[in-house]
Amino acid sequence: MRLPYVENPPPTANDDEAAILQRVTARRGARGLTPLDRTLLHSFPVADGWNSFLGAIRTRSSLPADTRELAICRIAAINEAWFEWMHHAPILEEAGFSPEAMELVKRGPENPPTDEELNALLTPAHVAVYKYTEAMTRTVKVSDEVFAELKKHFNDREVVEITATVGAYNCVSRFLVALNVGEMNQ
Repeated sequence: MRLPYVENPPPTANDDEAAILQRVTARRGARGLTPLDRTLLHSFPVADGWNSFLGAIRTRSSLPADTRELAICRIAAINEAWFEWMHHAPILEEAGFSPEAMELVKRGPENPPTDEELNALLTPAHVAVYKYTEAMTRTVKVSDEVFAELKKHFNDREVVEITATVGAYNCVSRFLVALNVGEMNQ
């Protein structure tokens, strides 16, 4: 970790900070504050915005877990955000991804999967999410072909939620890797 984690729980300087801390701990529940929270809480306003936005992505979107977690895990693999992978891969496995499919999602750019491999292990909707996530993460721009394939499987709300998930978790992975949160990116 490049910064020290704040105390668990961190001291608060005023009622606003106490309210923010309460919101963050309420979202985390019994699990308690994570190393990510204990890094974000160096800045209470940033932690509050992060908590609200990522809380909406994780718990208030209409996306099924397999769709959401496929995007998150692919981002973690591309960006080598292993702390993110460690927390989200079990959710994707629980959502029904086989060990072989998990290995495909985790593969790096030195050994990209072929279309045949993707189609053998993933549903057409999952392939569309995989390719959309790849495009958004690697080049930001999404080709008309990749977008059209995503639209075949998802309605407008779901496309917005997939896009927001990919954008949000690219932010998460970059934060985790840059600050080495969880000490997994030495």
